[in-house]
Amino acid sequence: MNASVSHGGAWGIALIVIVLVSWFFYRYFAPKSWREWAGAGAVQAFIIALYAEMYGFPLTVYLLVRFFGLDSEFVSASLWSSLVGLGEIGMLVSMLLGYAIAFTGIGLFIQGWRQVYRARKEDKLVTDGLYAYVRHPQYTGLFIALFGEGVVHWPTLFSIGLFPVIVLIYVWLAYREEKQVIARFGDAYRAYQRQVPMFIPRWGQWKQLASASRGRGDQQDSR
Repeated sequence: MNASVSHGGAWGIALIVIVLVSWFFYRYFAPKSWREWAGAGAVQAFIIALYAEMYGFPLTVYLLVRFFGLDSEFVSASLWSSLVGLGEIGMLVSMLLGYAIAFTGIGLFIQGWRQVYRARKEDKLVTDGLYAYVRHPQYTGLFIALFGEGVVHWPTLFSIGLFPVIVLIYVWLAYREEKQVIARFGDAYRAYQRQVPMFIPRWGQWKQLASASRGRGDQQDSR
């Protein structure tokens, strides 16, 4: 591989970023049951694998070069820029696009947590704001953030492989959580289920969802 991957080996930066991102994740997710800890463990593995390759050693690109002959003057530490042969330009494009997607997901994640936190304090069913568009905006935000950072910005064999596993785990968790909510709120939640999609908003509602992620959807009254 050429010199464009020489920025690897910054293990100190990798450790700092892993700690900061992990702290942020657990700060807003705060797993309680063993099922939630299982999902958090998969996300933690995703975080470690992603940033270890981003700042430490580009294992994915190394393996592709070593065993599949992916080698040219455009090979870089980023998988997408290496595959399309755009070098640093490809890395910049994937970074900007990936961050745009990731920060959208982070906004959903944080705002969803805030709404749930307020609803629990008031002991009510939350159906306004983000929850008017999807029933699990925190998970939607998590999926979007991981996709933007680990698939678009800096894909690795581990991040691409773990992403569908994480989605499946949290889909399963969502179904388990909904059974508990139905047991508590009964027909009110069943009616809400019929009206609002689980993770993906209806066509044409993505803009409203993004707006609500910035807190602009809190003007509605909880039903």
